[in-house]
Amino acid sequence: MTTRQDSRPGIDELVKALSGFRYSLFRLETLQRYSGSSEDEALAEWRRSGTVTPTEELRQWCAHIQRRVRDGCRAQRVHVVTEPLTDYMRFELASYAPNVEAGEEVRVIPVPPNGEWPADVPSGSDFWLIDARQLWSMRYAPDGAWLEAEPVTDVQRIVDACAIRDAALAQSRPWRDYHPR
Repeated sequence: MTTRQDSRPGIDELVKALSGFRYSLFRLETLQRYSGSSEDEALAEWRRSGTVTPTEELRQWCAHIQRRVRDGCRAQRVHVVTEPLTDYMRFELASYAPNVEAGEEVRVIPVPPNGEWPADVPSGSDFWLIDARQLWSMRYAPDGAWLEAEPVTDVQRIVDACAIRDAALAQSRPWRDYHPR
């Protein structure tokens, strides 16, 4: 959810789709660094203080998720993380606490040093899957800056995303149970 003006392609449509999910929401994150958002300020604060202060954007998102979960909906997220964790990834993982408190099921797939990437979960395939029928492909620059959200209407790609979701969930562990090396 976002309240600030954002000119990235697809953002208005994505925000509307995320706001209107009826029964399930799934987010796959495979990058090891994201940049260029309100999160940058929170990261700088975390580096200074060691605490994560939720941004207004995150607070609004969590309030939305809490309402939807209370209505019987399911919100899930899986982040594939490579170990050893960078400072950024430690911050990213710490910043999921409000999401979990709001009822979002956050999960992690750790990839140990020299370990293999999880089977059937393509690297760089970040997406949102809404109600198992709407797919939004997330595109990022090499530095992790978000470029655009692209709606995908190809039925086979949506079916493939459902299979990727299932593979990611099967190979992940709850965020609360992940203790980085």
